[in-house]
Amino acid sequence: MKLIKEFDEVDDFVVKATNKPKGILIQILIIWVIGVYSGNGQKSPYPDSPVIKGISLKWSTHQRGALGSDNFQLTWADDNNLYGAWGDGGGFVGNSNKACRVPLGVARIEGMGRNWKGYDVWGDPKCSENGATFNGKSWGTISVDGVLYMWVVSDHKYGHLKFVNLARSFDYGASWEKSEWKFEITDRLSIPTFINFGKDNSGSKDDFVYSYFIHVEDTTNTKFEMHEKGKLYLARANKDSLWEGRKAFKWFKNMNMGKPQWGTVWEKKPVFEDPEGVGWCLSAFYNLGLKRYILSAEHTETHQGIIGIFDAPEPWGPWTTVKYWTEEEYFGKSRPGDNLDWARNVFFIAFNNKWLSKNGKKFTLNFTGGGRGNDNDSFNTLKGSFVVD
Repeated sequence: MKLIKEFDEVDDFVVKATNKPKGILIQILIIWVIGVYSGNGQKSPYPDSPVIKGISLKWSTHQRGALGSDNFQLTWADDNNLYGAWGDGGGFVGNSNKACRVPLGVARIEGMGRNWKGYDVWGDPKCSENGATFNGKSWGTISVDGVLYMWVVSDHKYGHLKFVNLARSFDYGASWEKSEWKFEITDRLSIPTFINFGKDNSGSKDDFVYSYFIHVEDTTNTKFEMHEKGKLYLARANKDSLWEGRKAFKWFKNMNMGKPQWGTVWEKKPVFEDPEGVGWCLSAFYNLGLKRYILSAEHTETHQGIIGIFDAPEPWGPWTTVKYWTEEEYFGKSRPGDNLDWARNVFFIAFNNKWLSKNGKKFTLNFTGGGRGNDNDSFNTLKGSFVVD
């Protein structure tokens, strides 16, 4: 068969077949249409947001600190500072993945999005304000009534996804205690994150603290890899009962007469699904200005900047799409005005309400990557805006 491709625009070409039956031409056109429609095989699982039309990023504002340390999901505490955990690095003092290195540390970020400064609260005792007392990883921290809570997944010697404990601190991260109870991979659950509201969780929709957990299909795999059957579960516990144990958490199981119904961990049903998969960590916050829940998660392949940002009017949905980066158009592909070292390895994006304008449009986000001590393996900030007009 002789094929002729005529290109008028990048997104506009015609495939012609000569001397062959029409059926073959139809098959070729169907394959082409599907490829264009799904964006190289990737299409967001949800329609466009009716509120947020997209995201605009100002790459000339890109700042970096704590080289060699990744993660940093932040919460806004009642002392007006941000707190969050880093992993496998020396934090802001070490500024390396060797010097002052700890598997799990906690940082305090003071200041606003353009003029922040990072401090190591809990980490290597030679470099931090306080010495760390246990290992693990975390992508979930929240401040509630002056207490910091942190979801901590198991250390690598057990397998990072093997189980997750809750930790708490009454002194802004200087010391932590870890719960004896845990959620385990056999619960079909993996790395959770909290839904963060405003300062010290002000503006919360009710007296509950909400968390998203990632669905685990293969309970024998404890590596940081994509979850091909991308599903998220939603759990909640009364803020006064967070420390009481597994039974304090109730799980979304369905909707009845327009209201969410809650049950045991074994009755849980997904509130979010993406056929392209879900990464091994995620972030979530409530945009107080736009009154939308914002969820960020990888899809398709990890450490490639292939991330989706979604919004919803309630923690359980219905979800719509704000931005869906793909293999071809990934986060950071174009960075006008950014002079910092770069590699394609970003796996995590997060927002917080302290670094958000009152109308919910302008933000400073933070992101991290897997540069093994270089480039995006660090705490990165970037100013931008949600496009709503």
